[in-house]
Amino acid sequence: MSNVDTLRAIYSRWEQGDFGTSLPLFHETVTLTVDPDIPDGGTYEGTDGVRAYTATFLETWDLLTIAAKSFEAVGDQVLVAVGQAGTGQGSGVPVELEYFQLWTFSGDKVVRLEVIMSEERAREALGPAA
Repeated sequence: MSNVDTLRAIYSRWEQGDFGTSLPLFHETVTLTVDPDIPDGGTYEGTDGVRAYTATFLETWDLLTIAAKSFEAVGDQVLVAVGQAGTGQGSGVPVELEYFQLWTFSGDKVVRLEVIMSEERAREALGPAA
């Protein structure tokens, strides 16, 4: 299965609100970098860091879906354009966002995941081959 196929399956589950399905994909030393323009942005290390960030992130939503709009593979990286929709915890306010996720694989495990708000910065992170 290609990295894109693997991610298609993950986003298919995320579109249904099932966010736990991706945890086995991460290498134990994974680095998660969340854009500083996003609440709780920063760097999270290891699978424990990913779990901690995900738990905090999910607490802010009553309802949430994350869908892939496109996939672009370059070497061991996959850039995904993402659409997120949900309602804020307790407020019921609908929120829609678009951003990018850059996944870096080593073999069949993700060693780095970057959440980036702007396409320009996402393409810079992807590198000159994009």
